[in-house]
Amino acid sequence: MNTPDRSRSAEELMAVVSLLNRRMRAASTEGALTPSQRIALSRLAEGPATTAALARAEHVRPQSMRATVGVLEEAGLVERTPHPTDGRQVVFSLTAAGRDRLVALRQAKETWLADAITARLDGAEQRLLDQAIDLLKRLAQA
Repeated sequence: MNTPDRSRSAEELMAVVSLLNRRMRAASTEGALTPSQRIALSRLAEGPATTAALARAEHVRPQSMRATVGVLEEAGLVERTPHPTDGRQVVFSLTAAGRDRLVALRQAKETWLADAITARLDGAEQRLLDQAIDLLKRLAQA
């Protein structure tokens, strides 16, 4: 049953997660990629894909994803190859520079968050955070 307290908890949790995401993105300004470009890079880290597949995965128009991937290609972060079975399409994959950029972005986020945990939370609060993380994992798997 959805009670007012649970609704408030859900609302506050969403706000906190959103704020944490914004703070981590701000900490990882390496290369000044847009959120859409970061998402496309992350998707391509899972394996090569067409712009149509990337667009479907992110619920955006293929034209928007083509523009995003085009900027990444110009920056040397992704490369195109012919589609193995459909000559009308191309498949995009990460370059070594794209993988390096993704690692740097993730490392900057992780460093910011680890430093914030160390600076703002005492030992007991850090242990409580570890317990909360386990609960959040259970929620994410629901």
